[in-house]
Amino acid sequence: MDIADILKQYADRPTDTQTDFDEVARQVSPEVLGGGIAQAFRSEQTPDFGSMIGSLFGGSNPQQRAGLLGQLIRSVAPAVLSGLAGGALGRMFQDAKPGAVPTVSPADVVDVSPDQVREVATAAEKNDPSVLDRVGAYYAEHPEVVKVLGGTALAIALGQMATRMRR
Repeated sequence: MDIADILKQYADRPTDTQTDFDEVARQVSPEVLGGGIAQAFRSEQTPDFGSMIGSLFGGSNPQQRAGLLGQLIRSVAPAVLSGLAGGALGRMFQDAKPGAVPTVSPADVVDVSPDQVREVATAAEKNDPSVLDRVGAYYAEHPEVVKVLGGTALAIALGQMATRMRR
């Protein structure tokens, strides 16, 4: 099936979102894919951003988890970060130089739970709404993980991609 045919279906109603998302993700640009994912984060038809990020974190491998947490902490002030997740994340980055963005390694996220990441994501969204776009772009590089968000989120992402492709 042609990508235009798949996306055209989402302008009206969703069909097989898992299969269609896989197919479209392979063919669209990362910008279009990231924009679709970010729109799913913004939708009132999906869970809140923090909950969706907790799900993505849970479905990601250690390298992806580190990358996701790195995206989120860029949007949270160190003082706020130390008050989140029982202070665990603040302790993780306590040796970072002032003003520097701490790096996150897969070893850093071993003991971090999806609920802790949900809390960080909620704070990040409040502090910097553009974090939704950055995380969308990040997961455009890892579209296989996005499927953990479920059919509604995938349908919204596909619908957004269809709209962008028509412009």
